[in-house]
Amino acid sequence: MTARLMLAVGGAVLGSLQFGYNTGVINAPQEVIERFYNRTWHERYGEYISHGTLTTLWSLSVSIFSIGGMIGAFSVGLFVNRFGRRNSMLMSNSLAFLSAALMGFSKMANSFEMLILGRFIIGLYSGLTTGFVPMYVGEVSPTALRGALGTLHQLAVVVGILIAQIFGMDLIMGSESLWPLLLGFIFIPALMQCILLPFAPESPRFLLINRNEENKAKSVLKKLRGTTDVSSDLQEMKEESRQMMREKKVTILELFRSPMYRQPILIAIVLQLSQQLSGINAVFYYSTRIFRKAGVQEPVYATIGAGVVNTAFTVVSLFVVERAGRRTLHLTGLAGMAGCAVLMTIALALLEQLTWMSYICIIAVLGFVSFFEIGPGPIPWFIVAELFSQGPRPSAFAVAGLANWTSNFIVGMGFQYLEELCGAYVFIIFTVLLILFFIFTYFKVPETKGRTFDEIASGFRQGGAGQADNKTPDEFHSLGADSQV
Repeated sequence: MTARLMLAVGGAVLGSLQFGYNTGVINAPQEVIERFYNRTWHERYGEYISHGTLTTLWSLSVSIFSIGGMIGAFSVGLFVNRFGRRNSMLMSNSLAFLSAALMGFSKMANSFEMLILGRFIIGLYSGLTTGFVPMYVGEVSPTALRGALGTLHQLAVVVGILIAQIFGMDLIMGSESLWPLLLGFIFIPALMQCILLPFAPESPRFLLINRNEENKAKSVLKKLRGTTDVSSDLQEMKEESRQMMREKKVTILELFRSPMYRQPILIAIVLQLSQQLSGINAVFYYSTRIFRKAGVQEPVYATIGAGVVNTAFTVVSLFVVERAGRRTLHLTGLAGMAGCAVLMTIALALLEQLTWMSYICIIAVLGFVSFFEIGPGPIPWFIVAELFSQGPRPSAFAVAGLANWTSNFIVGMGFQYLEELCGAYVFIIFTVLLILFFIFTYFKVPETKGRTFDEIASGFRQGGAGQADNKTPDEFHSLGADSQV
């Protein structure tokens, strides 16, 4: 680790913190914002809003964030190759400033439309961020630290959620008078990122491969690595560049048409689905109710406690990902979540007959979020950067981001109806999905620990993940060298 590398990664993941904050910020002040909607409606039309209309407006306020995220994620490729990774992150902050103004002044303007539009715009920003940040961090990080630094994206997300939960308490900014400040707070991290990122370098891969500026890339690498000998990094990038020159431009359609990319893009999509369809959002939806049934006097504090556990196990993943490997941690997380989901289903079904089952529910909830942050939380974000070379990487991030945000939207809109239909047994659905994702990961996902981008791509060119799974890092180095010859 060098100071310049820490500055680059730290400045970038402020965008991830924004994503997490805006994911969690809207839930705590729901009641006070709904009262604002009601008062505004009454001032305009002389009558109070109907229950159905209020539910629709609130659902729109929450879900439009995901709609913006889908559009933003799918647009990643339009920016990163034209403006660069760092400059794209800087430019996107204009969306955060605009959103902060709209939401922060919505109460003063008596306009819930401003709040909803602000949520859509910050969704656009967050969708772009989920592509920009993992891509930039993956490209500036040395191979030996790429997994650990890639996990910082997810760590910043969960820290953002935790900050939103704390700030959203009535005693802080979740009150009748201060909720506009709660929503407008996003101005602060956007400003911090605008101050820090100009001192961070552009991605050396982008400079060398996309801009053909070798001297500039070499200078950046020396600052990032803290050494004058960066020949191995440059050689790796040049090999990747030569491989790109033998390929035609990779579009999103080409990812699915070409046999070379079909398997890695399938892996990228399924890993994103495994994150959002794992049931993690459903567990957070259920957690307050479970804690209340367990006799917790202030379930909001218990929910914050679950957020702390969430953050703590992301830190655990940060320290073990380069030792245990991506595939191993993802399999461990999926298996652990499936076990906790079964335990939660049994406990919820027996909650009325056996009161002590509520404590089993709490253990299951905390275990579920812990296993999520060991694997399915952080790994799908940064493994996309590892599965693709420089050419198809932006398109792959766009497709993977769209898959993530779409499944996020589906869970957000559909879980309430599933829970009404299935009751306590709703987690059986997630258990089945987790088992299917485990089977897919076991048979299809290669281990990428300790391998360069070109070596991983060579593995797919030489026979796909089926062969890649059984190769050691040393064998992969040989394979990469053979393919270059």
